[in-house]
Parts: sequence; C-alpha cells; structure tokens
Amino acid sequence: MHTPASPIPTTLFSLQGRVALVTGASRGLGLSMACSLASHGATVWLNGRDAAGLTDAVAQAQAAGQAAGGRAQALPFDVTDEAAVTAAVHQVVDTQGRLDILINNVGQRRREPFDALPAQALRELLEANLVSAWHLCREAARPMRAQGFGRIVNVTSIAGPIARAGDAAYTTSKGALEALTRALAAELGPHGINVNAIAPGFFATDANAAMVEDAATAAWLQQRSSLGRWGQPEEIGGAAVFLASRAAGYITGQVIVVDGGYLAHF
Repeated sequence: MHTPASPIPTTLFSLQGRVALVTGASRGLGLSMACSLASHGATVWLNGRDAAGLTDAVAQAQAAGQAAGGRAQALPFDVTDEAAVTAAVHQVVDTQGRLDILINNVGQRRREPFDALPAQALRELLEANLVSAWHLCREAARPMRAQGFGRIVNVTSIAGPIARAGDAAYTTSKGALEALTRALAAELGPHGINVNAIAPGFFATDANAAMVEDAATAAWLQQRSSLGRWGQPEEIGGAAVFLASRAAGYITGQVIVVDGGYLAHF
C-alpha cells in the first residue's frame, strides 16, 4: 500500500530569528514582501529614500508580524549612494548582530525608443536597477559569509527574458540583473549563500494604477495570460518567503516567475 508523504513541516518556512533588508519597501511589491517576511517571524528593515514615507509601511509590516513575532524598522537611504548603502548594512549588522536576507527590489523604468534615449539616461537607469544591487549584494555578502548563511533575492522582471518595443533600457537592466543573479549564485554558494531572483509580471500596484483602470489593458491581459487578470501585490509574498526560508535550501541561481502564466501562455 502506498503511504502518503508526510506534510512539509511549517517550520521549514519559518523566518523567526532571521534579519532581512528589503529595498524599495515603502509601497507596492517591496512593502508586500516586507510584510510577508515579517508575518513569518523575520525582523525586517524597510528601505526607502524618504524617511517620512516609510512610517506607514513600517506600521503595516509591524502589524503583519505581530502573531509570529516579526518586527519592522525603517532604514531610509538612497540605494545609488554607495556610502549610504555601506553605512546602512553596517547599521543593521551592528544593531541586530547579523543580516540573513537581502531583497533587492528597487527599480526604475523609462519607456522610450532606444534611439531617443540619451546615453546618460541609460547610465542612470543602470545605476538604479543594476549597480545598486551589485553594491548591496557585495556589502550584504560580508556578514553572510561570516555567518555561513545568507539569502539574496533580486527582483527582476518578465522584461528580462522577453522584450517589447520602446522599453530597451529597462529590459537591458533587468536582463543584466538576472545574469548577475546566476553569477553571484556561483560565487557565493560555497559560503552558504543562496542567490535567486523573482520576476514579477503585471501587478496592480499604485505605480500601475492608470493601466489597471484601463479597460483595454484589462481585456488584453485577460487574453494574454493564463489566469487572465492582474496580480495583487500580496501575491508576490509567497515567493519571497519561500526563497528566504529553509525550504529553498537547495535552490540557487534560479528565477521564479510570478506572472499569472504570462510567459507560459501561447
């Protein structure tokens, strides 16, 4: 007689005792991921450029973590300022004694035909979407190496493996971030650090409000994706918790696509 497999213990997904830093966490997908980590017991430091803008976000993450013992702290700094990044990581480690999870979520977008986009604009976008993640990974890897444990999650996009006209700069930056994820997985794996990525599809965030309200876009998305709808911000959290937890201990160098079947849909 076949004996059914035992259910996966919920402790596999527990983040109690873990310390996380989530960039771009004042709203949208970054805030949703921060709340999800806190709800599984992590102490989460929420980053944003504006200290005042983090107040409500920290309160939401704190409330989400209450039942599981998760906590939230504000950590305002500009991810493109290397000195500020270094100081912020040191602050987390000095305060908590460790840093276990880094989620690089900050991203900028500038939709223009490539021949109309100044080279300097491309450089600025790469600084925000790629170089900042490089520096954050480098700083976070130092305490993670000392611990012999770490989880780095880079937020890329379905615009990494596929493209559309008029969005070359963003697609280039996200494709490069996906490549960086693989490169760091190879380099940091021997130190107990897993490096993966989450590639979101179409999510109903504040930044996409105009598109969400557009009937033509909704009709197009219904035909173009398997689930036929916008993703809700809270639906990104499960992938973040999974990749940060012990359940993903043997997964590195991978990209988890969270897109309602957009890439799979023919």
